[in-house]
Amino acid sequence: MADGIRLIVGLGNPGSEYAGTRHNAGMIVLSRLADQLPGFRDSSSGCASLLKKYFWQGREIWCQWPQTWMNLSGEAVKAIFRREALAPQEMLVISDDLDLPLGTIRMRRNGSDGGHNGLKSIAAAIGSTDFPRLRVGIGRKSSGGEQAVIDHVLSVFDADEQLIANAVFDRAAKAAKLALARGVACAMNTYNGALPEVKEVSGAKESSN
Repeated sequence: MADGIRLIVGLGNPGSEYAGTRHNAGMIVLSRLADQLPGFRDSSSGCASLLKKYFWQGREIWCQWPQTWMNLSGEAVKAIFRREALAPQEMLVISDDLDLPLGTIRMRRNGSDGGHNGLKSIAAAIGSTDFPRLRVGIGRKSSGGEQAVIDHVLSVFDADEQLIANAVFDRAAKAAKLALARGVACAMNTYNGALPEVKEVSGAKESSN
């Protein structure tokens, strides 16, 4: 039985200069998911976001790309929560994750923000951490301080990483679609882990998941 997800949020920063960066993995995955969803109704703007509406699996489903800065994502999410009278469990948030190797995804029903400013903003805005989230690994630099981390997340993928990045974005989109169709638990059991073909990129070990 599906969980009744009615909103999927793809996190990132607005503007063409950030479109292909690691920090925009959530937005990239959501765009790929939106291309696969049946039942398209319309595109619009509102709630400080770009929005697409679908009708599938017997319910209205919203895709939301907040157009705030990452650390203010909660403002956009809170606005659509109020407008559509949503519960936290009806939202799936897709984000990048520094602590997961490139080529790895992890879906959870709830949890902490893990230091991610977008997730932190959303949890504060809606007053709950009890919402599903799909994290997409972007890897972490092995050295450097806070500025090195900022530079890393706002960088584009290297040429030798791009094939794996594209493959993991597709895998994450499939995981999100399965969560919509058959529930978060089914998607977790099917897709959590590393790409089968990943051997070693940004610390990712060979996996048969």
